[in-house]
Amino acid sequence: MTSPLRPAHHPRRRPTALLSLSVLAAAALSGCSAGTDEPGTDRAAARPAPKGVITVDAARATVDAFEKANNEANTIRGSRGERLLGTVEAGQVHEQSLADYEQIKTWSKDDQKEYGTPHFYTARKYHIPDADESWFAVTVTVTATKSDGLLIFDKVDGRFKMVASVYADENTPIPEIAVDRGLATAVDPSKRVGTLTPNQLADAFEDLAETGGKKKGQQLAPTKATKEFTKNYTNRTKVKAASFATVKHFDGKPAHPKVYALRLADGGVLALFPSAYTIEYLHKRFMNGGTIIPGPAEAVYNSEKRPLITDEYQGQALATLTPPGKPEVITSGYTMVDSR
Repeated sequence: MTSPLRPAHHPRRRPTALLSLSVLAAAALSGCSAGTDEPGTDRAAARPAPKGVITVDAARATVDAFEKANNEANTIRGSRGERLLGTVEAGQVHEQSLADYEQIKTWSKDDQKEYGTPHFYTARKYHIPDADESWFAVTVTVTATKSDGLLIFDKVDGRFKMVASVYADENTPIPEIAVDRGLATAVDPSKRVGTLTPNQLADAFEDLAETGGKKKGQQLAPTKATKEFTKNYTNRTKVKAASFATVKHFDGKPAHPKVYALRLADGGVLALFPSAYTIEYLHKRFMNGGTIIPGPAEAVYNSEKRPLITDEYQGQALATLTPPGKPEVITSGYTMVDSR
């Protein structure tokens, strides 16, 4: 027997043309200081700043090139867009972008149009660690959504590529990142800050969807983002009681596990961490031939109706950690990257 589509209790990430394509920036790979594009900023330091992993001018050129090509590539898509994307984008954001490209044909016309609408990064601030690091960060405001974002560019194959990006809603600004002698301070993600290390954030956050926060999730402070993610657990519980399928949630392995952390002006730490999980839907009458019809996005990867559907999600999240309290997750975003 074949059952109708199950409830869509794991909505896909809304396409926003934000986690998408970029191009090679003709930028130097070494330099000094951190900076901003905002007018009136005095970049002169009282004493010579230590050498940064990249100069502000080179970082600006990198983001300019990303912005320009991203707007162009969002209209190209297909294999040409993927090839362009791969030259300058890597990491967790790359996994999500490729999934967008594969699934965009299943989106509404309005969402497809929105994805291709040009957007620009304004109010940029460049957060550049010292030359011992391989990456730098940029905080921005996105014109299309008026939301704040944090972009990470890391060296991959000898060049800077965009490897991570998260976006907060308009009521949740990105916290102020500390500057010391013109540079940002990178933080070791294996060092404890309060109750957790940045490297432990993903396990705690994913527990919210797996157990409702009964285990590792208890180590996180309640926020809008944690409450929203916990709905994966509460909605799944309702489905298990009323649906034709049993639903199981499993922690996943991020395709790219590197965590990026910076010191905040208030002494805390800002961490952008990768995350992943897997959902299994098993027809309750699979022994009698019961099958499940895949949804439109799932059908991109496997259109066959089947008794067991396994969906894999890759994502990213942003959190603050402070010594006296529990970490606070600011925002998160996941994309289904495979269905089998």
